[in-house]
Amino acid sequence: MQHRRDHRIDLLRGLALAMIFVNHVPGTIWENLTSRNFGFSDAAEGFVLMSGIATGLAFGPAFLRPGGWADRLRPWRRARVLWAVHVAVCVAILTAFALTQGHPAVAAMSEARNIAPVLDAPWPYLAGVALLSHQFAYADILPLYVLLMLAAPGLLALAVRWPRALMAGSLALWLTVGLARQTLPTWPGPNGWFFNPMAWQVLFVAGILTGLALRQGRRWLPVRPWAVRASWVFLAVAAVWVQVPAVAAAGGHLLWMAHEYLGAPAVLTAFDKGHLFLPRLLHILALAYALSAWPALHRLAAHPRAETLTMLGRHSLPVFAFGTLLAYGAQVTKAVLPPSVWLDSALIAAGLAALVWVARWREGQARPRRAVAPAE
Repeated sequence: MQHRRDHRIDLLRGLALAMIFVNHVPGTIWENLTSRNFGFSDAAEGFVLMSGIATGLAFGPAFLRPGGWADRLRPWRRARVLWAVHVAVCVAILTAFALTQGHPAVAAMSEARNIAPVLDAPWPYLAGVALLSHQFAYADILPLYVLLMLAAPGLLALAVRWPRALMAGSLALWLTVGLARQTLPTWPGPNGWFFNPMAWQVLFVAGILTGLALRQGRRWLPVRPWAVRASWVFLAVAAVWVQVPAVAAAGGHLLWMAHEYLGAPAVLTAFDKGHLFLPRLLHILALAYALSAWPALHRLAAHPRAETLTMLGRHSLPVFAFGTLLAYGAQVTKAVLPPSVWLDSALIAAGLAALVWVARWREGQARPRRAVAPAE
């Protein structure tokens, strides 16, 4: 099963990583240019969907041919690496806040980001960090990814044998937990996971099915002209909805009336990110479908000028981890210094430049790989 690396995935994942970094430095003018200002979903949904696609591409072949489970459990090794990176990032964040906790702005930020409990009572909160059950704001997506990778062997096995049943079961689980507003509990604090794994798995499963199909030289969803047009229309409506306050108010009122008077559940009418409610889910799926059917995206991803973004996407794990630390550093800097557009611009520009440096360094360090090897 020969397969040439799909640079579209690297390009879009690199773009998502850049936008995640910008969004994780809140309060700058540059966050107005990220995708969340032009639709219902944001870069996080795209990142999880593309991670599922990469999982299907990289680990799917072991399930498409006869063989034992030793090769099929490779996603667990990936989960172990993700866990180690997440813990290292959290330790670095804790160290930085412990050294600067004396500043009132930093102390307030540590409370808002769920860091203060660990500084005040290291035990049992450090154990909670290691167990992924105590999470910091803006550093809480890797725990979701760890659980999804632990589930990946089972999902891949089901995707090969019963793909439609897997997608139906995934949607049923998404709807059930959305109706119940149920997520995994945190410990020791009495909260819950912000990124609900039982809801976000639906994007990962959709990505796995897409990646498996690509690995076999086909599409999971065929291109239908009417479906492509409907997707672009929905994306345009969502963009106008988000950008025009009057449209947002009218649309929000209609959804509220459907909820209050027609009994439509909130999972279908609200925009909750943690539980991935329907408008957000539909938006990212429509965007992915429309882009996958756009022929120009192939040429754009292969263009030399897009190499920087595709390189970021090829090395997503170190770029994301380092970007999380840089974003926290930028947040602290903004908190202790007077507000300034120039300061915001310098922080964003320096951070993005540093992420490109990390990707270039990783590119130089990486040994030659097969085109289907999992991106880092």
